[in-house]
Amino acid sequence: MKVQLLRHATLLIDIQGIRFLVDPMLCDQGTFPPVMNSTNNRQNPLVSITVSPQLLQTVQAVLVTHTHFDHWDEEAMRLLDHHLPIFCQPSDIDKIKQVGFTDVRPVESELEWNGIRLSRTGGQHGTGEIGERMGKVSGFVLQAQDEPVVYIAGDTIYVPEVEDALDRYRPDVTIVNGGAAQFAQGDPITMTKEDISRVCRYAPETCVVAVHLESINHCLETREQLRGHLQSEQLQHQVKVPEDGEWIDFGSKES
Repeated sequence: MKVQLLRHATLLIDIQGIRFLVDPMLCDQGTFPPVMNSTNNRQNPLVSITVSPQLLQTVQAVLVTHTHFDHWDEEAMRLLDHHLPIFCQPSDIDKIKQVGFTDVRPVESELEWNGIRLSRTGGQHGTGEIGERMGKVSGFVLQAQDEPVVYIAGDTIYVPEVEDALDRYRPDVTIVNGGAAQFAQGDPITMTKEDISRVCRYAPETCVVAVHLESINHCLETREQLRGHLQSEQLQHQVKVPEDGEWIDFGSKES
Protein backbone atom coordinates (compact mmCIF):
# COMPACT_ATOMS: atom_id res chain seq x y z
CA MET A 1 0.00 0.00 0.00
CA LYS A 2 1.34 3.41 -1.00
CA VAL A 3 0.13 6.92 -0.20
CA GLN A 4 1.03 10.14 -2.00
CA LEU A 5 0.18 13.56 -0.61
CA LEU A 6 -0.64 15.80 -3.55
CA ARG A 7 -1.60 18.84 -1.45
CA HIS A 8 -3.70 19.60 1.63
CA ALA A 9 -5.97 16.54 2.08
CA THR A 10 -5.76 15.45 -1.56
CA LEU A 11 -4.16 12.01 -1.65
CA LEU A 12 -3.50 9.11 -3.94
CA ILE A 13 -3.81 5.75 -2.21
CA ASP A 14 -2.69 2.62 -4.07
CA ILE A 15 -4.15 -0.47 -2.42
CA GLN A 16 -4.79 -3.95 -3.81
CA GLY A 17 -3.99 -2.74 -7.32
CA ILE A 18 -6.60 0.05 -7.09
CA ARG A 19 -5.77 3.76 -7.13
CA PHE A 20 -8.04 6.00 -5.03
CA LEU A 21 -8.04 9.77 -5.27
CA VAL A 22 -9.07 11.19 -1.90
CA ASP A 23 -10.63 14.61 -1.30
CA PRO A 24 -9.64 16.20 -4.61
CA MET A 25 -8.98 19.94 -4.53
CA LEU A 26 -7.37 20.43 -7.94
CA CYS A 27 -7.67 24.17 -8.53
CA ASP A 28 -4.75 26.51 -9.17
CA GLN A 29 -2.97 28.35 -6.40
CA GLY A 30 -4.83 31.52 -5.36
CA THR A 31 -8.15 30.58 -7.02
CA PHE A 32 -10.31 31.17 -3.94
CA PRO A 33 -10.57 34.10 -1.52
CA PRO A 34 -9.52 33.73 2.11
CA VAL A 35 -11.79 31.61 4.27
CA MET A 36 -14.50 33.86 5.72
CA ASN A 37 -13.84 35.13 9.24
CA SER A 38 -10.21 34.03 9.20
CA THR A 39 -7.26 35.93 10.63
CA ASN A 40 -5.36 36.72 7.43
CA ASN A 41 -6.14 37.62 3.81
CA ARG A 42 -4.08 35.08 1.90
CA GLN A 43 -5.74 33.69 -1.24
CA ASN A 44 -6.47 29.95 -1.36
CA PRO A 45 -4.95 27.51 -1.99
CA LEU A 46 -1.64 28.84 -0.71
CA VAL A 47 0.43 26.45 -2.84
CA SER A 48 0.21 24.95 -6.31
CA ILE A 49 -0.52 21.36 -7.27
CA THR A 50 0.74 19.25 -10.14
CA VAL A 51 -1.97 16.95 -11.50
CA SER A 52 -1.66 16.02 -15.16
CA PRO A 53 -4.42 14.54 -17.32
CA GLN A 54 -2.27 11.42 -17.53
CA LEU A 55 -2.24 11.12 -13.74
CA LEU A 56 -6.01 11.50 -13.52
CA GLN A 57 -6.39 8.71 -16.06
CA THR A 58 -4.74 6.34 -13.55
CA VAL A 59 -7.43 7.01 -10.92
CA GLN A 60 -9.93 4.16 -10.56
CA ALA A 61 -12.09 5.52 -7.74
CA VAL A 62 -12.63 8.72 -5.77
CA LEU A 63 -13.24 9.01 -2.04
CA VAL A 64 -14.83 12.23 -0.76
CA THR A 65 -14.96 12.60 3.03
CA HIS A 66 -17.20 15.70 2.75
CA THR A 67 -17.87 18.40 0.21
CA HIS A 68 -16.30 21.56 1.63
CA PHE A 69 -14.46 23.42 -1.15
CA ASP A 70 -11.01 22.31 0.06
CA HIS A 71 -11.97 18.63 -0.28
CA TRP A 72 -14.16 18.66 -3.39
CA ASP A 73 -13.76 21.66 -5.66
CA GLU A 74 -15.11 22.79 -9.01
CA GLU A 75 -11.91 21.84 -10.80
CA ALA A 76 -12.23 18.27 -9.56
CA MET A 77 -15.84 18.25 -10.73
CA ARG A 78 -14.69 19.43 -14.15
CA LEU A 79 -11.60 17.27 -14.64
CA LEU A 80 -12.61 13.92 -13.23
CA ASP A 81 -14.27 11.28 -15.39
CA HIS A 82 -17.96 11.53 -14.49
CA HIS A 83 -18.30 7.74 -14.71
CA LEU A 84 -15.73 7.05 -11.99
CA PRO A 85 -17.12 5.47 -8.82
CA ILE A 86 -17.35 8.15 -6.13
CA PHE A 87 -17.54 6.92 -2.53
CA CYS A 88 -18.98 9.40 -0.04
CA GLN A 89 -21.05 9.88 3.08
CA PRO A 90 -24.80 9.47 2.49
CA SER A 91 -25.58 13.16 3.08
CA ASP A 92 -23.43 14.16 0.08
CA ILE A 93 -24.84 11.84 -2.57
CA ASP A 94 -27.27 14.34 -4.12
CA LYS A 95 -24.73 17.16 -4.21
CA ILE A 96 -22.25 14.99 -6.13
CA LYS A 97 -24.88 13.58 -8.48
CA GLN A 98 -26.17 17.05 -9.30
CA VAL A 99 -22.89 17.97 -10.99
CA GLY A 100 -23.09 15.01 -13.35
CA PHE A 101 -21.39 12.05 -11.67
CA THR A 102 -23.24 8.88 -12.50
CA ASP A 103 -21.74 6.27 -10.16
CA VAL A 104 -22.04 7.75 -6.66
CA ARG A 105 -21.89 5.15 -3.89
CA PRO A 106 -22.80 6.29 -0.39
CA VAL A 107 -21.17 4.33 2.41
CA GLU A 108 -23.81 3.92 5.12
CA SER A 109 -21.67 1.72 7.36
CA GLU A 110 -19.49 -0.41 5.12
CA LEU A 111 -19.41 -1.90 1.65
CA GLU A 112 -17.19 -4.15 -0.47
CA TRP A 113 -15.82 -3.09 -3.84
CA ASN A 114 -13.20 -4.89 -5.96
CA GLY A 115 -11.80 -6.75 -2.97
CA ILE A 116 -11.61 -3.66 -0.77
CA ARG A 117 -13.82 -3.05 2.23
CA LEU A 118 -14.70 0.60 2.83
CA SER A 119 -16.04 1.47 6.27
CA ARG A 120 -17.29 4.88 7.35
CA THR A 121 -16.34 6.39 10.70
CA GLY A 122 -17.56 9.40 12.64
CA GLY A 123 -15.96 12.69 13.50
CA GLN A 124 -16.59 16.23 14.65
CA HIS A 125 -15.53 19.25 12.59
CA GLY A 126 -15.11 21.63 15.52
CA THR A 127 -16.89 22.42 18.78
CA GLY A 128 -20.08 24.17 19.80
CA GLU A 129 -22.01 26.29 17.33
CA ILE A 130 -19.12 26.34 14.85
CA GLY A 131 -18.96 22.55 14.86
CA GLU A 132 -22.69 22.41 14.19
CA ARG A 133 -22.42 24.88 11.31
CA MET A 134 -19.54 22.95 9.71
CA GLY A 135 -21.93 20.09 9.10
CA LYS A 136 -21.57 16.36 8.75
CA VAL A 137 -18.12 14.91 8.16
CA SER A 138 -16.88 11.33 7.95
CA GLY A 139 -13.73 9.31 8.01
CA PHE A 140 -13.14 6.09 6.09
CA VAL A 141 -11.22 2.87 6.64
CA LEU A 142 -9.84 0.85 3.72
CA GLN A 143 -9.12 -2.86 4.24
CA ALA A 144 -7.88 -5.43 1.72
CA GLN A 145 -6.26 -8.84 1.95
CA ASP A 146 -2.52 -8.71 2.74
CA GLU A 147 -2.59 -4.90 2.81
CA PRO A 148 -2.10 -2.54 5.76
CA VAL A 149 -5.36 -1.20 7.19
CA VAL A 150 -5.59 2.54 6.55
CA TYR A 151 -7.86 4.90 8.50
CA ILE A 152 -8.52 8.29 6.88
CA ALA A 153 -9.85 10.33 9.80
CA GLY A 154 -11.06 13.28 7.71
CA ASP A 155 -11.81 16.77 9.02
CA THR A 156 -12.24 16.01 12.70
CA ILE A 157 -10.80 17.11 15.99
CA TYR A 158 -9.83 14.50 18.58
CA VAL A 159 -13.15 13.14 19.82
CA PRO A 160 -14.45 9.75 21.05
CA GLU A 161 -15.38 8.77 17.48
CA VAL A 162 -11.67 8.80 16.62
CA GLU A 163 -10.89 6.51 19.54
CA ASP A 164 -13.77 4.25 18.52
CA ALA A 165 -12.29 3.89 15.02
CA LEU A 166 -8.82 3.22 16.39
CA ASP A 167 -10.23 0.56 18.73
CA ARG A 168 -12.44 -1.11 16.15
CA TYR A 169 -10.14 -1.24 13.15
CA ARG A 170 -6.65 -1.26 14.71
CA PRO A 171 -5.28 0.59 11.66
CA ASP A 172 -1.69 0.14 10.60
CA VAL A 173 -1.81 3.64 9.11
CA THR A 174 -3.87 6.58 10.37
CA ILE A 175 -4.08 9.69 8.17
CA VAL A 176 -5.07 12.78 10.15
CA ASN A 177 -5.97 16.27 8.98
CA GLY A 178 -3.82 18.66 10.98
CA GLY A 179 -3.12 22.35 10.63
CA ALA A 180 -5.36 23.41 13.55
CA ALA A 181 -7.74 25.11 11.12
CA GLN A 182 -9.44 27.94 12.96
CA PHE A 183 -11.64 30.98 12.47
CA ALA A 184 -11.11 34.34 14.13
CA GLN A 185 -13.35 33.11 16.95
CA GLY A 186 -13.77 29.67 18.43
CA ASP A 187 -11.70 26.53 18.79
CA PRO A 188 -9.82 24.65 16.05
CA ILE A 189 -11.93 22.61 13.64
CA THR A 190 -9.21 20.13 12.60
CA MET A 191 -6.55 18.40 14.63
CA THR A 192 -3.94 20.41 16.49
CA LYS A 193 -0.43 19.18 17.20
CA GLU A 194 -1.68 18.18 20.65
CA ASP A 195 -4.53 16.18 19.09
CA ILE A 196 -2.05 14.34 16.88
CA SER A 197 0.03 13.50 19.95
CA ARG A 198 -3.11 12.07 21.56
CA VAL A 199 -3.69 9.82 18.55
CA CYS A 200 -0.13 8.53 18.91
CA ARG A 201 -0.49 7.82 22.60
CA TYR A 202 -3.90 6.21 22.26
CA ALA A 203 -2.78 3.92 19.42
CA PRO A 204 1.00 3.48 19.68
CA GLU A 205 0.91 0.68 17.11
CA THR A 206 -0.39 2.88 14.28
CA CYS A 207 1.77 4.95 11.93
CA VAL A 208 0.28 8.43 11.80
CA VAL A 209 0.47 10.48 8.58
CA ALA A 210 -0.25 14.17 9.14
CA VAL A 211 -1.62 16.12 6.16
CA HIS A 212 -3.87 19.21 5.68
CA LEU A 213 -0.96 21.56 6.38
CA GLU A 214 0.20 24.86 4.87
CA SER A 215 -2.34 24.94 2.03
CA ILE A 216 -5.40 26.87 3.25
CA ASN A 217 -5.17 30.25 4.94
CA HIS A 218 -6.96 29.32 8.18
CA CYS A 219 -4.75 26.26 8.81
CA LEU A 220 -2.40 28.01 11.19
CA GLU A 221 -0.01 25.29 12.39
CA THR A 222 2.91 24.49 10.12
CA ARG A 223 4.86 21.33 9.42
CA GLU A 224 7.81 22.78 11.31
CA GLN A 225 5.69 23.47 14.38
CA LEU A 226 4.19 19.98 14.28
CA ARG A 227 7.58 18.31 13.89
CA GLY A 228 9.01 20.36 16.74
CA HIS A 229 6.13 19.43 19.02
CA LEU A 230 6.41 15.75 18.16
CA GLN A 231 10.12 15.80 18.87
CA SER A 232 9.53 17.46 22.25
CA GLU A 233 7.00 14.71 23.04
CA GLN A 234 9.36 12.00 21.73
CA LEU A 235 6.75 10.90 19.19
CA GLN A 236 8.54 11.84 15.97
CA HIS A 237 9.26 8.17 15.21
CA GLN A 238 5.51 7.45 14.96
CA VAL A 239 4.44 10.29 12.67
CA LYS A 240 5.22 11.02 9.04
CA VAL A 241 4.71 14.62 7.91
CA PRO A 242 5.03 14.41 4.11
CA GLU A 243 5.81 17.27 1.79
CA ASP A 244 3.50 17.92 -1.15
CA GLY A 245 4.14 15.30 -3.83
CA GLU A 246 5.84 12.85 -1.48
CA TRP A 247 5.09 9.12 -1.69
CA ILE A 248 5.12 6.86 1.36
CA ASP A 249 5.40 3.11 0.76
CA PHE A 250 3.92 0.98 3.54
CA GLY A 251 4.49 -2.34 1.78
CA SER A 252 2.20 -5.27 2.41
CA LYS A 253 1.11 -7.04 5.58
CA GLU A 254 3.56 -9.82 4.82
CA SER A 255 6.60 -7.60 4.18
